[in-house]
Amino acid sequence: MHFTMKDEILKRFLTAEGEPISGQVLADELNVSRTAIWKHMQTLKQEGYEFETVKKRGYKLLSVPDKVDMGQLQQFLTTERYGRQVHYYETVESTQLVAHELIRAGAPDGTVVIAEHQTAGRGRMMREWESTEGQGIWMTVIIRPDVAPHQAPQFTLVTAVAIVEAMKSSFKNFTPEIKWPNDILINGKKTTGILTEMVAEADRIQALLIGIGINVNQKIDDFPEQLQTMATSIAIEEGEPIERVHFVANVLESLEKYSDEYVKNGFGQIKQLWEQSSGTIGKRVKATTLREVVEGEAVSITESGVLEIRQANGEIKGIYSADIELLP
Repeated sequence: MHFTMKDEILKRFLTAEGEPISGQVLADELNVSRTAIWKHMQTLKQEGYEFETVKKRGYKLLSVPDKVDMGQLQQFLTTERYGRQVHYYETVESTQLVAHELIRAGAPDGTVVIAEHQTAGRGRMMREWESTEGQGIWMTVIIRPDVAPHQAPQFTLVTAVAIVEAMKSSFKNFTPEIKWPNDILINGKKTTGILTEMVAEADRIQALLIGIGINVNQKIDDFPEQLQTMATSIAIEEGEPIERVHFVANVLESLEKYSDEYVKNGFGQIKQLWEQSSGTIGKRVKATTLREVVEGEAVSITESGVLEIRQANGEIKGIYSADIELLP
Protein backbone atom coordinates (compact mmCIF):
# COMPACT_ATOMS: atom_id res chain seq x y z
CA MET A 1 0.00 0.00 0.00
CA HIS A 2 1.35 3.41 -0.93
CA PHE A 3 1.18 5.82 2.01
CA THR A 4 1.99 9.50 2.08
CA MET A 5 3.85 10.96 5.05
CA LYS A 6 0.55 12.35 6.32
CA ASP A 7 -0.98 8.84 6.15
CA GLU A 8 1.95 7.44 8.13
CA ILE A 9 1.51 10.07 10.84
CA LEU A 10 -2.24 9.45 11.01
CA LYS A 11 -1.69 5.70 11.17
CA ARG A 12 0.35 6.13 14.34
CA PHE A 13 -2.35 8.18 16.04
CA LEU A 14 -5.12 5.79 15.00
CA THR A 15 -3.25 2.88 16.58
CA ALA A 16 -2.08 4.77 19.69
CA GLU A 17 -5.34 4.05 21.58
CA GLY A 18 -5.65 7.64 22.75
CA GLU A 19 -2.09 7.97 24.07
CA PRO A 20 -0.17 11.17 23.22
CA ILE A 21 2.69 11.02 20.71
CA SER A 22 5.43 13.61 20.70
CA GLY A 23 6.46 15.44 17.57
CA GLN A 24 10.07 14.41 18.17
CA VAL A 25 9.13 10.71 18.30
CA LEU A 26 7.23 11.07 15.03
CA ALA A 27 10.16 12.91 13.44
CA ASP A 28 12.63 10.23 14.56
CA GLU A 29 10.44 7.30 13.46
CA LEU A 30 9.69 8.80 10.06
CA ASN A 31 13.14 10.32 9.53
CA VAL A 32 11.87 13.83 8.87
CA SER A 33 12.19 17.19 10.62
CA ARG A 34 9.97 18.46 13.43
CA THR A 35 8.91 21.24 11.06
CA ALA A 36 7.68 18.67 8.53
CA ILE A 37 5.70 16.91 11.26
CA TRP A 38 4.16 20.22 12.33
CA LYS A 39 3.07 21.02 8.77
CA HIS A 40 1.39 17.62 8.36
CA MET A 41 -0.33 18.04 11.73
CA GLN A 42 -1.78 21.37 10.54
CA THR A 43 -3.06 19.65 7.39
CA LEU A 44 -4.74 16.93 9.46
CA LYS A 45 -6.40 19.58 11.62
CA GLN A 46 -7.67 21.36 8.50
CA GLU A 47 -9.16 18.06 7.33
CA GLY A 48 -11.19 17.76 10.53
CA TYR A 49 -8.97 15.66 12.82
CA GLU A 50 -9.03 17.08 16.36
CA PHE A 51 -5.92 16.99 18.55
CA GLU A 52 -5.11 18.08 22.09
CA THR A 53 -1.60 19.24 23.01
CA VAL A 54 -0.54 17.46 26.21
CA LYS A 55 2.26 19.30 28.01
CA LYS A 56 5.62 17.49 27.71
CA ARG A 57 3.95 14.47 26.06
CA GLY A 58 2.89 15.61 22.62
CA TYR A 59 -0.28 15.39 20.54
CA LYS A 60 -3.34 13.37 21.53
CA LEU A 61 -5.96 12.43 18.91
CA LEU A 62 -9.43 13.38 20.16
CA SER A 63 -11.74 12.72 17.20
CA VAL A 64 -11.70 11.80 13.54
CA PRO A 65 -13.90 13.20 10.75
CA ASP A 66 -16.32 10.99 8.84
CA LYS A 67 -14.07 10.56 5.81
CA VAL A 68 -13.21 7.54 3.69
CA ASP A 69 -9.59 8.44 3.06
CA MET A 70 -6.48 6.29 2.88
CA GLY A 71 -5.38 7.04 6.41
CA GLN A 72 -8.55 5.72 8.01
CA LEU A 73 -9.24 2.92 5.53
CA GLN A 74 -5.89 1.24 6.17
CA GLN A 75 -6.78 0.31 9.75
CA PHE A 76 -9.70 -1.88 8.61
CA LEU A 77 -8.48 -3.39 5.32
CA THR A 78 -7.70 -7.11 5.25
CA THR A 79 -7.51 -7.46 1.46
CA GLU A 80 -4.51 -8.54 -0.59
CA ARG A 81 -5.07 -6.17 -3.53
CA TYR A 82 -8.35 -4.26 -3.37
CA GLY A 83 -7.94 -0.87 -1.74
CA ARG A 84 -4.16 -1.15 -1.46
CA GLN A 85 -3.96 1.95 -3.62
CA VAL A 86 -6.59 4.60 -2.91
CA HIS A 87 -7.12 7.89 -4.73
CA TYR A 88 -9.29 10.03 -2.45
CA TYR A 89 -11.03 13.26 -3.45
CA GLU A 90 -13.26 15.72 -1.63
CA THR A 91 -15.03 16.56 -4.91
CA VAL A 92 -14.64 15.06 -8.36
CA GLU A 93 -16.68 15.12 -11.55
CA SER A 94 -16.96 11.32 -11.60
CA THR A 95 -14.88 8.54 -10.05
CA GLN A 96 -15.33 6.58 -13.30
CA LEU A 97 -13.63 9.35 -15.29
CA VAL A 98 -10.69 9.46 -12.87
CA ALA A 99 -10.43 5.66 -13.02
CA HIS A 100 -10.21 5.74 -16.83
CA GLU A 101 -7.23 8.10 -16.54
CA LEU A 102 -5.59 5.84 -13.95
CA ILE A 103 -6.01 2.78 -16.18
CA ARG A 104 -4.16 4.58 -18.96
CA ALA A 105 -1.41 5.31 -16.42
CA GLY A 106 -1.15 1.61 -15.50
CA ALA A 107 -3.02 1.51 -12.17
CA PRO A 108 -2.78 -1.97 -10.60
CA ASP A 109 -5.57 -4.44 -9.90
CA GLY A 110 -7.68 -3.31 -6.96
CA THR A 111 -6.98 0.42 -7.21
CA VAL A 112 -9.83 2.45 -5.68
CA VAL A 113 -11.04 5.93 -6.58
CA ILE A 114 -13.33 7.35 -3.90
CA ALA A 115 -14.91 10.77 -3.45
CA GLU A 116 -17.00 12.58 -0.88
CA HIS A 117 -18.99 14.22 -3.67
CA GLN A 118 -19.46 13.80 -7.43
CA THR A 119 -20.63 16.70 -9.56
CA ALA A 120 -21.49 14.45 -12.51
CA GLY A 121 -22.04 10.98 -11.07
CA ARG A 122 -23.80 8.64 -13.47
CA GLY A 123 -25.44 5.26 -13.61
CA ARG A 124 -26.48 2.93 -16.44
CA MET A 125 -27.44 4.50 -19.77
CA MET A 126 -25.70 7.76 -18.71
CA ARG A 127 -28.38 8.56 -16.14
CA GLU A 128 -27.53 11.05 -13.41
CA TRP A 129 -26.71 9.59 -9.99
CA GLU A 130 -27.46 11.73 -6.93
CA SER A 131 -24.18 11.80 -4.94
CA THR A 132 -24.94 13.57 -1.67
CA GLU A 133 -21.77 15.10 -0.23
CA GLY A 134 -20.20 13.17 2.63
CA GLN A 135 -23.16 10.84 3.14
CA GLY A 136 -22.64 7.99 0.71
CA ILE A 137 -20.01 5.72 -0.75
CA TRP A 138 -19.12 6.92 -4.24
CA MET A 139 -16.25 4.86 -5.58
CA THR A 140 -14.79 3.01 -8.54
CA VAL A 141 -12.72 -0.14 -8.17
CA ILE A 142 -10.31 -0.94 -11.01
CA ILE A 143 -9.94 -4.69 -11.48
CA ARG A 144 -7.87 -6.61 -13.99
CA PRO A 145 -9.37 -10.11 -14.18
CA ASP A 146 -7.94 -12.76 -16.48
CA VAL A 147 -11.20 -13.44 -18.32
CA ALA A 148 -12.57 -12.91 -21.83
CA PRO A 149 -14.44 -9.69 -22.71
CA HIS A 150 -17.79 -11.48 -23.06
CA GLN A 151 -17.62 -12.27 -19.33
CA ALA A 152 -17.47 -8.61 -18.29
CA PRO A 153 -21.24 -8.16 -17.69
CA GLN A 154 -21.17 -10.91 -15.06
CA PHE A 155 -19.02 -8.69 -12.83
CA THR A 156 -22.09 -6.52 -12.24
CA LEU A 157 -23.75 -9.58 -10.71
CA VAL A 158 -20.56 -10.52 -8.84
CA THR A 159 -20.42 -6.99 -7.39
CA ALA A 160 -24.09 -7.10 -6.36
CA VAL A 161 -23.50 -10.36 -4.49
CA ALA A 162 -20.39 -8.94 -2.83
CA ILE A 163 -22.19 -5.82 -1.60
CA VAL A 164 -25.22 -7.76 -0.35
CA GLU A 165 -22.99 -10.18 1.55
CA ALA A 166 -21.08 -7.22 3.06
CA MET A 167 -24.39 -5.67 4.12
CA LYS A 168 -25.58 -8.91 5.71
CA SER A 169 -22.39 -9.21 7.74
CA SER A 170 -22.39 -5.53 8.77
CA PHE A 171 -26.03 -4.74 9.59
CA LYS A 172 -28.85 -6.52 11.40
CA ASN A 173 -32.10 -4.59 10.91
CA PHE A 174 -32.80 -5.17 7.21
CA THR A 175 -32.45 -7.72 4.43
CA PRO A 176 -31.09 -6.34 1.13
CA GLU A 177 -32.38 -7.66 -2.19
CA ILE A 178 -30.85 -7.52 -5.66
CA LYS A 179 -32.91 -6.13 -8.51
CA TRP A 180 -31.57 -7.34 -11.84
CA PRO A 181 -29.22 -6.27 -13.21
CA ASN A 182 -27.49 -3.64 -11.10
CA ASP A 183 -29.54 -2.33 -8.15
CA ILE A 184 -29.73 -3.28 -4.48
CA LEU A 185 -33.00 -2.53 -2.72
CA ILE A 186 -33.97 -2.40 0.94
CA ASN A 187 -37.69 -2.70 1.63
CA GLY A 188 -38.36 -2.06 -2.04
CA LYS A 189 -36.34 1.17 -2.21
CA LYS A 190 -33.05 1.67 -4.03
CA THR A 191 -29.94 2.06 -1.94
CA THR A 192 -27.17 0.93 -4.31
CA GLY A 193 -26.37 1.19 -8.00
CA ILE A 194 -23.56 -0.55 -9.89
CA LEU A 195 -22.00 0.54 -13.19
CA THR A 196 -19.51 -1.79 -14.91
CA GLU A 197 -17.40 -0.47 -17.78
CA MET A 198 -14.72 -2.31 -19.74
CA VAL A 199 -11.43 -1.38 -21.36
CA ALA A 200 -10.50 -4.26 -23.68
CA GLU A 201 -8.07 -5.24 -26.41
CA ALA A 202 -9.34 -7.79 -28.95
CA ASP A 203 -9.77 -11.00 -26.96
CA ARG A 204 -8.69 -9.84 -23.51
CA ILE A 205 -9.87 -7.44 -20.83
CA GLN A 206 -7.35 -4.75 -20.01
CA ALA A 207 -9.41 -3.54 -17.06
CA LEU A 208 -12.91 -3.30 -15.64
CA LEU A 209 -14.19 -0.23 -13.84
CA ILE A 210 -16.68 -1.21 -11.14
CA GLY A 211 -18.58 1.94 -10.23
CA ILE A 212 -20.42 1.68 -6.91
CA GLY A 213 -22.84 4.19 -5.42
CA ILE A 214 -24.29 3.39 -1.99
CA ASN A 215 -26.64 5.64 -0.03
CA VAL A 216 -25.31 5.37 3.53
CA ASN A 217 -26.14 8.21 5.92
CA GLN A 218 -28.78 10.24 4.10
CA LYS A 219 -31.98 11.22 5.89
CA ILE A 220 -35.15 11.07 3.83
CA ASP A 221 -35.15 14.86 3.34
CA ASP A 222 -31.68 14.66 1.77
CA PHE A 223 -33.18 13.02 -1.32
CA PRO A 224 -34.90 15.13 -3.99
CA GLU A 225 -38.67 15.04 -3.50
CA GLN A 226 -39.20 12.96 -6.63
CA LEU A 227 -36.89 10.23 -5.26
CA GLN A 228 -38.18 10.04 -1.67
CA THR A 229 -40.62 7.19 -2.42
CA MET A 230 -38.02 5.27 -4.46
CA ALA A 231 -34.71 5.71 -2.60
CA THR A 232 -33.45 4.99 0.89
CA SER A 233 -30.19 4.78 2.82
CA ILE A 234 -28.58 2.21 5.06
CA ALA A 235 -28.89 4.56 8.05
CA ILE A 236 -32.63 5.01 7.50
CA GLU A 237 -33.18 1.25 7.36
CA GLU A 238 -30.72 0.34 10.12
CA GLY A 239 -32.00 3.09 12.40
CA GLU A 240 -28.64 4.65 13.25
CA PRO A 241 -25.71 6.48 11.60
CA ILE A 242 -23.17 4.27 9.86
CA GLU A 243 -19.36 4.43 10.01
CA ARG A 244 -18.70 4.61 6.28
CA VAL A 245 -14.99 3.79 6.29
CA HIS A 246 -15.52 0.46 8.06
CA PHE A 247 -18.24 -0.53 5.60
CA VAL A 248 -16.06 0.42 2.61
CA ALA A 249 -13.41 -1.96 3.94
CA ASN A 250 -16.03 -4.72 4.26
CA VAL A 251 -17.25 -4.11 0.70
CA LEU A 252 -13.71 -4.25 -0.71
CA GLU A 253 -12.96 -7.45 1.18
CA SER A 254 -16.16 -9.04 -0.11
CA LEU A 255 -15.60 -7.83 -3.68
CA GLU A 256 -12.07 -9.27 -3.74
CA LYS A 257 -13.36 -12.58 -2.37
CA TYR A 258 -16.18 -13.04 -4.87
CA SER A 259 -14.27 -11.67 -7.87
CA ASP A 260 -11.52 -14.19 -7.18
CA GLU A 261 -14.14 -16.93 -6.73
CA TYR A 262 -15.64 -16.14 -10.13
CA VAL A 263 -12.29 -16.02 -11.95
CA LYS A 264 -11.10 -19.25 -10.33
CA ASN A 265 -14.26 -21.38 -10.21
CA GLY A 266 -16.77 -19.82 -12.58
CA PHE A 267 -20.28 -18.49 -12.01
CA GLY A 268 -21.76 -21.40 -10.03
CA GLN A 269 -21.50 -20.13 -6.45
CA ILE A 270 -22.10 -16.52 -7.50
CA LYS A 271 -25.29 -17.53 -9.36
CA GLN A 272 -26.56 -19.42 -6.31
CA LEU A 273 -25.91 -16.49 -3.95
CA TRP A 274 -27.39 -14.03 -6.43
CA GLU A 275 -30.63 -16.00 -6.75
CA GLN A 276 -30.87 -16.39 -2.96
CA SER A 277 -30.79 -12.61 -2.56
CA SER A 278 -32.78 -11.74 -5.66
CA GLY A 279 -35.83 -9.52 -5.41
CA THR A 280 -36.55 -10.21 -9.08
CA ILE A 281 -36.68 -14.01 -9.45
CA GLY A 282 -40.19 -15.37 -8.93
CA LYS A 283 -41.80 -11.95 -9.45
CA ARG A 284 -43.92 -10.63 -12.30
CA VAL A 285 -41.88 -8.07 -14.18
CA LYS A 286 -41.95 -5.75 -17.15
CA ALA A 287 -38.64 -5.56 -19.01
CA THR A 288 -38.21 -2.56 -21.30
CA THR A 289 -35.36 -3.00 -23.78
CA LEU A 290 -34.30 -0.70 -26.60
CA ARG A 291 -36.45 -2.74 -29.02
CA GLU A 292 -39.37 -4.23 -27.09
CA VAL A 293 -41.31 -4.61 -23.85
CA VAL A 294 -41.51 -8.09 -22.32
CA GLU A 295 -43.86 -9.01 -19.47
CA GLY A 296 -43.99 -12.23 -17.48
CA GLU A 297 -42.46 -14.07 -14.53
CA ALA A 298 -38.73 -13.75 -13.93
CA VAL A 299 -37.71 -17.40 -13.52
CA SER A 300 -33.89 -17.47 -13.39
CA ILE A 301 -30.61 -16.08 -14.61
CA THR A 302 -28.41 -18.08 -16.96
CA GLU A 303 -24.74 -18.91 -16.52
CA SER A 304 -24.08 -15.75 -18.52
CA GLY A 305 -26.21 -13.60 -16.22
CA VAL A 306 -29.06 -13.25 -18.71
CA LEU A 307 -32.49 -12.80 -17.08
CA GLU A 308 -35.05 -15.36 -18.24
CA ILE A 309 -38.71 -14.32 -18.31
CA ARG A 310 -41.59 -16.75 -18.83
CA GLN A 311 -44.23 -14.97 -20.90
CA ALA A 312 -47.98 -15.59 -20.77
CA ASN A 313 -47.76 -18.01 -23.71
CA GLY A 314 -45.17 -20.10 -21.85
CA GLU A 315 -42.25 -18.96 -24.00
CA ILE A 316 -38.99 -18.18 -22.17
CA LYS A 317 -37.41 -14.92 -23.27
CA GLY A 318 -33.78 -14.04 -22.48
CA ILE A 319 -33.16 -10.42 -21.48
CA TYR A 320 -29.61 -9.12 -21.85
CA SER A 321 -30.12 -5.47 -20.93
CA ALA A 322 -33.30 -3.71 -19.85
CA ASP A 323 -35.06 -1.56 -17.31
CA ILE A 324 -36.98 -3.84 -14.96
CA GLU A 325 -40.25 -2.86 -13.29
CA LEU A 326 -41.80 -5.15 -10.69
CA LEU A 327 -45.50 -5.72 -11.39
CA PRO A 328 -48.23 -6.35 -8.80
